[in-house]
Amino acid sequence: MTACTPVRFVVAPSGFKESLAAEAVAEAISAGIRRVVPGAVVRSMPLVDGGEGSARTLAAATGGELVPVTVTGPVGNPVAAHFAVLGGDGPRTAMVEMAAAAGLRLVPAGARDPGRTTTYGVGELIRAALDAGCRRILVGCGDSGTCDGGAGALHALGARFVNASGDPVTPDACRLAEIVRLDLSGLDGRLADAELSVACNPHNVLTGKRGVARVFGPQKGATPEQVDSLSAAMDHWAKLIEHQCGADLRTAPGGGASGGLGAGLAGVLGAKLLPRFDVLLDGTGLDAQLAEADLVITAEGAIDDQTPRGKVPAEVARRAKRYGKPVIALAGTIGSGARSTHDQGIDAFAGILPGPIGLPEALERAGELLVDATERALRLVLVGAAISAA
Repeated sequence: MTACTPVRFVVAPSGFKESLAAEAVAEAISAGIRRVVPGAVVRSMPLVDGGEGSARTLAAATGGELVPVTVTGPVGNPVAAHFAVLGGDGPRTAMVEMAAAAGLRLVPAGARDPGRTTTYGVGELIRAALDAGCRRILVGCGDSGTCDGGAGALHALGARFVNASGDPVTPDACRLAEIVRLDLSGLDGRLADAELSVACNPHNVLTGKRGVARVFGPQKGATPEQVDSLSAAMDHWAKLIEHQCGADLRTAPGGGASGGLGAGLAGVLGAKLLPRFDVLLDGTGLDAQLAEADLVITAEGAIDDQTPRGKVPAEVARRAKRYGKPVIALAGTIGSGARSTHDQGIDAFAGILPGPIGLPEALERAGELLVDATERALRLVLVGAAISAA
């Protein structure tokens, strides 16, 4: 990198959960780059993984529109949500972001009990998309505050759940084990003519030692005892779906997405479980930009042992390495197992905090901290380049 040579950067971050959207993260990193390399060519490519911000970003990218809808939130109260009607040719297509209706950010800290939270609002969003004339519906999974196997969403779409006494059951996760039969006679008839797909992390499975309840239950507020009961509920739910619908989704890639929403939609409604980056990134032009870059900078709220398991920074690095490009990842926190990301193609990672800062302040100042952290990282890169050139 020299003063007379244009330097091409690709900035391809995810959002910082409960803090900054991907677009804001990309803007902050780009600002940090220009502090150090004012003449840089910066290609800003904020990315989505199906979680928070996905509908908004895809609507903007395709020339579509965001449609506001009030739905039932994860703890049962009304919440302001939305889905996107995507632009472009072909059938009218909706992107339903499950986090907009049942995301963890919608669950108050004191109410984080995944045995009680529901995906009912996700089903209401799907129904609203059908009302809007959409016959192709893509459900983005990520950032969920639920673990009900998608039963809540199915309930909103007309499914009913019956216990051994023949009585109806409200399908919270804590009551899934009571269900012995699904009554699908009341399902919304329009679903039969709709193409339903789920963009999900293929690493997330429904049951077993790496099942969704055990891996993500604690993050959603589950105690160790609840993790065991939730895991048992997912086992029961998988057996029920297989018995009644003929689909074995115990370890299907993506079946555990968003607390088992993937399995519920696939097993009962026949939705396709698709690797999220194949759906959400191919067609963005990311690979073409990576091929031309001198340096790639990605980012996410945390870099840790979960990053290689289908997170944006690992996917960006994997693609960048096809073209031999160096990759830096910035993060709000650096957690256990972060070094494993080197094997994914992340050459260096750094936290954005300059010192001890409380979480509320860090969330509030995340944009400012990202700008400063980008500047620090690039100045180190320039020092290394100068030493190599000497």
